[in-house]
Amino acid sequence: MTNLGSPKKILMLCGDYMEDLEAIVPFQALQAFGLSVDAVCPDKKSGDICRTVLYRITPHQTYSEEGAHNFTLNATFDEIDVSSYDGLVIPGARAPEYLATYESVVKMAKHFAIFGKPIASICHGSLILAAGGVLKGRTLTAFPTLGPVLVTAGANWKKPETMASCYVDGNLITGAAYYGHAEFIGNFIKALKGTVTGFNKRILVLCEDFMEEYEIYVPFQSLQILGCHVDSVSPKIEKGDRCYTAIHEFEGDQNFSEKNGHEFEMTTTFKDIDASSYDALVIPGGRGPEYLALNQDAINLVKYFMNSGKVVASIGYGQQILAAADVLKGKKCTAYPAAKLHVVLAGATWMEPDSVDGCYADGNLVTGVGWPKHPQFIAKLMEVLGVKVSF
Repeated sequence: MTNLGSPKKILMLCGDYMEDLEAIVPFQALQAFGLSVDAVCPDKKSGDICRTVLYRITPHQTYSEEGAHNFTLNATFDEIDVSSYDGLVIPGARAPEYLATYESVVKMAKHFAIFGKPIASICHGSLILAAGGVLKGRTLTAFPTLGPVLVTAGANWKKPETMASCYVDGNLITGAAYYGHAEFIGNFIKALKGTVTGFNKRILVLCEDFMEEYEIYVPFQSLQILGCHVDSVSPKIEKGDRCYTAIHEFEGDQNFSEKNGHEFEMTTTFKDIDASSYDALVIPGGRGPEYLALNQDAINLVKYFMNSGKVVASIGYGQQILAAADVLKGKKCTAYPAAKLHVVLAGATWMEPDSVDGCYADGNLVTGVGWPKHPQFIAKLMEVLGVKVSF
């Protein structure tokens, strides 16, 4: 992983029914960039889970809520030393409503405000800061419905123009929702005195319905945070239209369950892309690759990137497309274990995920086992692309 020697430590305040993407994207992206991130929740310990939710904005400007992934905590709330952390991340949704009632949580958040450490609060997260009385005279944005309570808390309210809106007031970085992660987390990196080099890369992400939600959102937004130009494209979906995503989670059965995830918008139309203008192709996993493997346009695109020596990064079940494109002969490759047969029959040398820390690079090809190993996968992709974050 990049910058493993970085002394920067980040604390993330979690709770049941925090927004799915507002938890996982900063958690995994910041780790990929070389930071240490501890995710904690009161009354829970390391290894416990928080349940997350996904929000969809309705045409009537409210939102619906559905169950999403389980988020695994990696630190114990009662055991951490808050003074050892350099920055704070607060995901949104409903979790902050009850976290704001915990004196221990509010005291923890106040520490960062009092000592001027960077705080990144998104969506409903600023309810915890309001409870701590640290918003008087501060300018911030949040999910639109928080306007009245934040004004009452003494804040200078900036109504978000879009759900991607963000605002920076000194050490306080606030955002309306996960749509604005690129700017939101990017500004947090700057507040931590981080600098990005080699960021002028153009990345194409090959999409299809029911690709894994995390495996599209986390790499896509992580690369945007780094300042890369990232496009999403699907052979059958036009620019501005959306793919459905899938949430895959192990819930005690022999195989993972599948639920509907967030939708994901295409930034360009397949027939309009100039593949030669991109530095890398990223292929998310999930069920989408099964169908892309039947699409000749998708196959030709993969062959072009591989045969041109451009970077190709594929995760989970994405390697089914690589196998169908017949570009794996003689390559070393890992994947989600259920896709091993595709990889081996395609002539690749199978790399056991546990033996390669969940990802492997062989020349221009970067492969990963699945979304739990995103930090390693994205860090390896950054290394091959020549993109680096320094603190």
